[in-house]
Amino acid sequence: MKIQNLIGIFALGGIVLFSACSNSSANENKEAVEKYNLKMLVENDSTELPIKMITNSPEGAEAYFSPDDKSLIFNGKTGDDKYHMVYTMNIDGSDLLKINDKGADACSFYHPDGKSLIWTSTRDNLDMSPGNYSNPKDYPQGAELYTSDLDGSNVKRLTNNKYYDAEVAYSPDGSLILFGRQIDGKMDLWLMDADGTNERQVTHTDEWQEGGAFIMSDNETIIYRAWKREDEGQRGLNMQISTIKIDGTDMKHITGDDATHWAPYPSPDGKYFAYIKVLPPHNYEIFLRNLETGEERQLTFNKAFDGFPVISHDGKTLSFSSSRDAKEGERKLYLYLMDISSLIL
Repeated sequence: MKIQNLIGIFALGGIVLFSACSNSSANENKEAVEKYNLKMLVENDSTELPIKMITNSPEGAEAYFSPDDKSLIFNGKTGDDKYHMVYTMNIDGSDLLKINDKGADACSFYHPDGKSLIWTSTRDNLDMSPGNYSNPKDYPQGAELYTSDLDGSNVKRLTNNKYYDAEVAYSPDGSLILFGRQIDGKMDLWLMDADGTNERQVTHTDEWQEGGAFIMSDNETIIYRAWKREDEGQRGLNMQISTIKIDGTDMKHITGDDATHWAPYPSPDGKYFAYIKVLPPHNYEIFLRNLETGEERQLTFNKAFDGFPVISHDGKTLSFSSSRDAKEGERKLYLYLMDISSLIL
């Protein structure tokens, strides 16, 4: 799963609408916006955009926005939890709700219609070894996929194979479920239809461990991260970001330098993605990158861990997880929101 992958390894702007009386004026406005966007991406400084910690939120990570951007679903842990569990809450930290109370939970996501949730849990395989979500060599075999109503009721189990099924998300149109599956230590990307039928494998590489994937706005391109199996377990893991079509064709490497590139999340228009780059010596920072040009902007500047960036559907807010306010000696992450509306991407 994505949050515990972090612990194991570690341990878009607003939309501007122009009204114009002629095509010439509209084109000029478009060109001006594109030049401004380029300037904002290239002209980095070390000043962070406005950031606030979500009030009263528990320890947690991987916070994904509801379709209306008013709520978040995330992996949280309160004083009553032995393991991380799936929670939802409003973006102001109110109405915290635990979705499941059995086993250990992992990645979760809202259905695009805003009426249901999908999440990973070991709730039906409590007799199996709990494994370790932090260690790819010991992922919980028995982590299955489930859907439920927004309040956690009407739970439906989608997989029943006792593999590690996690890192799950819906396609933007809600027709597909994308997830990662580990079989005999090998991670690949898989798809199924939204009702849980028609499972099919997307990646078939022997040397790469693919995961942390999302389907982009065109509903056919997947962006994901991967590392080589031979490098597994190394600190400063060489991890790259790539794209591939949902039918398994047209795989493209987006990053290539020898470094950790991790946790990509696409912008609503599919032109950009936020991701994590590990800077020397071991500093996890959030970057925004143009998919076409490769130009990027650093968004966080903090010696603490910053990770799991997620862009809201309106492109104005970035949620992320950080240890910047953890107490000394704590290895805990908390949830934050960054105002990225000024980027005008």
